[in-house]
Amino acid sequence: MFANRRDRHTDGVMSRAAAGAIAFFTSGGILVLEVLAGRLLAPYVGVTLQTYTAIIGVVLAGIALGTWVGGRLADRYRPRSLLGPILALGGVLALTSVPLIRSFAGNVDGGRVWVVIGLTALGFFAPAAVLSCVTPLLTKMSLSSLGMTGRTVGTISALSTAGAIVGTFVTGFLLVATISTTVIIGVVGSALVLGGLVLSWGARNTRLSALALVVAGTGAMGANVTRSSPCQVETAYFCASVLRDTARATGRILRLDNLEHSYVDLADPKHLEFGYTQLFASAIDDLPVGALHVVHLGGGGFTMPRYVRAVRPGSSSIVLERDVELPKLVQRRLGFVPGPDVSVRTGDGRVLVRKLPPHSADVLFGDAFGAEAVPWHLTTVEFARDIKRVLRTNGLYVLNAIDSPPSRFVRAELRTISAVFANVVVMAPRGAMDEKYGANFVIVASDRPINQDALRARIALRGTDAVVVGGRVLTVTDSGGRAYRLPRELGRFAGVRSTSDVLTLTDNFAPVDQLFTPD
Repeated sequence: MFANRRDRHTDGVMSRAAAGAIAFFTSGGILVLEVLAGRLLAPYVGVTLQTYTAIIGVVLAGIALGTWVGGRLADRYRPRSLLGPILALGGVLALTSVPLIRSFAGNVDGGRVWVVIGLTALGFFAPAAVLSCVTPLLTKMSLSSLGMTGRTVGTISALSTAGAIVGTFVTGFLLVATISTTVIIGVVGSALVLGGLVLSWGARNTRLSALALVVAGTGAMGANVTRSSPCQVETAYFCASVLRDTARATGRILRLDNLEHSYVDLADPKHLEFGYTQLFASAIDDLPVGALHVVHLGGGGFTMPRYVRAVRPGSSSIVLERDVELPKLVQRRLGFVPGPDVSVRTGDGRVLVRKLPPHSADVLFGDAFGAEAVPWHLTTVEFARDIKRVLRTNGLYVLNAIDSPPSRFVRAELRTISAVFANVVVMAPRGAMDEKYGANFVIVASDRPINQDALRARIALRGTDAVVVGGRVLTVTDSGGRAYRLPRELGRFAGVRSTSDVLTLTDNFAPVDQLFTPD
């Protein structure tokens, strides 16, 4: 008897095809915003596991709340009168995400988990929640009879999920690599506002509210455009800027996201401003005089390829860089002149290292870690074995790692590398070694003995305040009777406070983001 009864709150049934198309479009918009959230937040909080965890959690919370609220609204009011304004409101909120994040993010400490969650919620919870109200409204409008409930709900749900998938793939694989984040969000938000206006125009008593939302959307779009971006260039992976050094006329600083990543002197490639690059140079000075075959894991500003070219004529460098656009930026803005001695290969560092011939490099510089981001798959014992395979018999693995007290990540990385190489030393400022503050730690590993006295002498000549600790790797037993490999000389810094502190990072277990402590 209820098969053909019309719900009293439904003023017009919408076809499943039309409802599915709107659900597809709306869910796609939500996922575009979710993917771009990481891009928008990266200049302020970095790109870490915590960043993506916060984004996924906040957007899912918005979707859950929006779906629940949308269902309640669909049962209490006429869905047709709500659909357009809600869609337009979601577009307005999407447009405001950019100015909101850029207004507040610069004034907070981006390294804290609660800050990451708060910023994500500020920019993306509301648009996800409002846009998620749309699907329940569409479902209610598409139900012409109770006998079609399962098919109707299933169709709209499937098309909504399909839209989310398409939005994710198109954004991640295509849009981010070709269009700036601000433009993408502007287009998506504007399209949602326009779609809401179109849907509202034919509904009773909603034209005025739709026009008000259009005005609000125009204002949000203006704020989106006028709020300055922290990036000079937005690549597929980084918010990049080249800054002038006010103290050195020819000095340039490459900033990637929230990290001053590289320093380049346009007139003097031998000038190394950052302390860790001076330690890099000190490490390779101990190698025999002559040309070197060097692999650089992470290109940055190409500081070390320039240096190797200048101090070791005839050397060859292979730069492994994940970002296709970054080498172009370095060439255009930092004066790097490519040549047959420096080749660039783009892609994931782990994959590219695996493709290198065995025993083909004298040195492998690892400089892919940032102040907030540590690619965990480049920290493991399996990766260290890949590096050892690439290095020649007396080759050096020179790794830049950043950490702060209690320095759990660096200590774990030292133990991990010690499981593969026979000799390991770590260089860092004395205060960092005493766990008083965070700093760059340069780890040098090799199967040949490392002359620590010569290292200290070269560091002193460069005027760098760094301590050298380490040596031959031995099997050490902690107080709990558990054995591990580590240079005994590392003492308290790399020692074990309890058996739970003993950790060798592996592909199966590498909780790097939890070990890493931002300064």
